[in-house]
Amino acid sequence: MRLVATRTIEPGTMLAKPIYTDKRKVLIQKDVKLTNNMLKRLLQLGITYVYIHDPFTEDIMVSSAISDELRLDAVHTIKKSFTQFQKEGFVDGSYLFEETGKQMAGMVQDLLKEIEAKDEVLSILSDILITDDYVFSHSLNVTIYTLALAKELGFSQKKLEEIGLGAMLHDVGKMFIPEEILQKEEKLTDYEFEVIKYHTEEGFNFLRKAKNIPLITAHCAYQHHERLNGSGYPRGLVNNEIHEYAKIIGVADVFDAVTSNRVYRDAMLPHQGLEILYAGVGELFDKHMVEAFRKSIAVYPNGLTVQLNDGRVGVVVNQNPNVPDRPAIRIIEEREERLSKPYEIDLLKELNIVITSCDTTFPKSKQN
Repeated sequence: MRLVATRTIEPGTMLAKPIYTDKRKVLIQKDVKLTNNMLKRLLQLGITYVYIHDPFTEDIMVSSAISDELRLDAVHTIKKSFTQFQKEGFVDGSYLFEETGKQMAGMVQDLLKEIEAKDEVLSILSDILITDDYVFSHSLNVTIYTLALAKELGFSQKKLEEIGLGAMLHDVGKMFIPEEILQKEEKLTDYEFEVIKYHTEEGFNFLRKAKNIPLITAHCAYQHHERLNGSGYPRGLVNNEIHEYAKIIGVADVFDAVTSNRVYRDAMLPHQGLEILYAGVGELFDKHMVEAFRKSIAVYPNGLTVQLNDGRVGVVVNQNPNVPDRPAIRIIEEREERLSKPYEIDLLKELNIVITSCDTTFPKSKQN
């Protein structure tokens, strides 16, 4: 299967991975031929990339970060809990957390089990889930990235469970922000941005009153927008004033924000999201954490078409653990000509070869 930009796909192309809604229903099943209306709908929903069947890459496998069942269950739990907190408000919502908090803590444990069992770099790009509120899927993705990063940093089981819960609840304060501001697709006014920023304090005030919730969980919500140089919010904390958990969640939060499907802008590819993080190293983000994060994710996901520094074009076949920016590549073009017999190279062994660019354009002349 191959990863391509939705806007370049021709009708009649077969979808390789299913697309779900947060109501646990399949929007489009795999192996379905995409119609023009389906493609328009995907673009309306902000789906930037999808995996398609391709005769030259049919045997390339793309594994999900977590199982479809767990992803649907997790988003359902987050959506149900956050919506309940929003309806009940601070006092009653905090009391309700005694029950729902246990559910969310259990969900973190389930996520940990799957991530640890797979023991491979993460690729969330293939896990397309349509939600009616970005906060729900974002909260799950940030949790997955946070757990993978914390695991790479050698966190104990106890610390993994703590930071996982903090990540899952880092944006709970957005449930108390006016929806017309939260869901606005146009550029926010200065006033609206100040209102949005207040979600950190709303989340902190809510969580610190919640029964059976560690105070550090509340601080994850409070501090995840703080930055090393003091340019973050709400308090402008610097360096070691920011809790380690919040620094990690901040990295995961920014990466998912720029690589997620949104209606009003295209998602970045993982290597582009990573460049955003590296651009902020030292000033915004901890270098050690960004380096560890790079080792945790598929920088160039399986099925992505890439161009090499010697002009050859290929498709990513497999990942190399701990060196995700040097995957195995199936060469399909040389000197701008399609090869009748593609072959594979491993960038971990071909050290003079590097990826220079990516191409998600639908291969019109190369598709059956």
